[in-house]
Amino acid sequence: MLSELDQNQAENFPAEATEGRGILFVVSSPSGGGKGTLIQRVLNKVPNLSYSVSFTTRAPRSGEVNGREYFFVTPHQFEEMVAADEFLESATVHCHLYGTARNQVAQEIAEGRDIILEVDVQGAASVRQLMSDSVSIFILPPSFEVLKTRLTARGTDSPEELDLRLRNAPVELKDYSAFQYVIINDDAELAANQLAAIVFAERARLSRQERKVKNVVEAFMAKEEGNSN
Repeated sequence: MLSELDQNQAENFPAEATEGRGILFVVSSPSGGGKGTLIQRVLNKVPNLSYSVSFTTRAPRSGEVNGREYFFVTPHQFEEMVAADEFLESATVHCHLYGTARNQVAQEIAEGRDIILEVDVQGAASVRQLMSDSVSIFILPPSFEVLKTRLTARGTDSPEELDLRLRNAPVELKDYSAFQYVIINDDAELAANQLAAIVFAERARLSRQERKVKNVVEAFMAKEEGNSN
């Protein structure tokens, strides 16, 4: 769900890729698709890449730490943040509220730092609409059976929650074609390497480093002119 933006807020998120600004990588998948695992591996191997910690009203799972995986808040706190227009995007997913803090993303990008945002397909659609220069990546589980096995092995959901996630998965998968990249997650190491490769490739786009490229080329030209004299 996109919140209403005034003109000043919209200027924080230009439609075109701008040199010197950070890149927003939007990673999405059905629940249990493995996006969190892949993102953590990429954060460990790719320098100068940060992670946007989202807010949620669901309870923490075993091993999760407030402020690391998510900021865990009450529904009332979440609705107050919505009313204050503090979210870049927010959505109801599997009966829980999730949202991305606008200020963190805006500040990271404005200061030239790249950031990964882990969201559901609803949130990804909202971000793509607001920030057309973001890079969208869909993590596709190799089969329904593998997805079911992963969710079951995770052991964090009640039977009702597990059933809801599995019923929602085919609907979420239909959005894959809206993403720029799709990674089939049948091998975690290979999939993580593909995700890292996307980050490096996007950093190498001419539109993101044109001034630097021109400076290098001009230095070559100046050297050539000096030699010719």
